[in-house]
Amino acid sequence: MTSRKILVIDDSRVIRVRVKEMLPPGNFEVLEAKDGLEGINLIRQEHPNLIMLDFLLPKMSGWEVFQQIQQNPELQKIPLVLMSGRKEEVVEKIQEPFEYFEFILKPFEQKELIGAIKSAMAKSQKPRRGTGTSAGITRTGSMTTGTAEVQVMQQKIASMQAEINALKQQIGQIVAYINKNK
Repeated sequence: MTSRKILVIDDSRVIRVRVKEMLPPGNFEVLEAKDGLEGINLIRQEHPNLIMLDFLLPKMSGWEVFQQIQQNPELQKIPLVLMSGRKEEVVEKIQEPFEYFEFILKPFEQKELIGAIKSAMAKSQKPRRGTGTSAGITRTGSMTTGTAEVQVMQQKIASMQAEINALKQQIGQIVAYINKNK
């Protein structure tokens, strides 16, 4: 009987098989899910010891699965390795550094996979700040400790909006110039 379960959630059969083949032989069972919905159901039914989660999935995205994991204190304890061929899509939703899970860029080699699993296991042992959310903002009474982060984000948004406005103005000038010289 196996003592450990590893759940690989990826819409690519090739990736699921490749991960299975790269894992060292041992006393564990590899479970597979081809989409996010099947994955979250298996997480709840099987309580795996490790989750390998693709970020882009059909039916329920890896991002949505990640959010459900983060909202459940029991599921948060499961070591998690996020996988994607495009890191920028992950970073767009989840800020680095990745404090409680590991990320691995596809395609990967066996050594990278084993390193990511070891890192995910170590990170999953870190105590969480309060009840927290997936953004890492915790609540203490009615005060939010993420206020500074929110202010930084608001400043970034204002700066980006100013850049967008400047670009719109430049595009308008280019269009006017093109129309004038037709």
